[in-house]
Amino acid sequence: MSEVIAVLFMVLVLPLAIVMHYMTKWKATKGLSADDEKMLEDLWNNAERMQSRINSLETILDSQVPEWRKRV
Repeated sequence: MSEVIAVLFMVLVLPLAIVMHYMTKWKATKGLSADDEKMLEDLWNNAERMQSRINSLETILDSQVPEWRKRV
């Protein structure tokens, strides 16, 4: 009888408890962490600065070497 109870526990209760545990963990970590948000903000700022530099370089090239776009 105790073997049947042990098998039922391992087959029914234990897997359900494991699934519920990881579902709770997944819901808790659903969003970005503070470090991830900071890194994303830094990447965004770097991309904006790089875009500004590229625009400046293109403006300089347009004025000094008007045919540069055709060479590429």
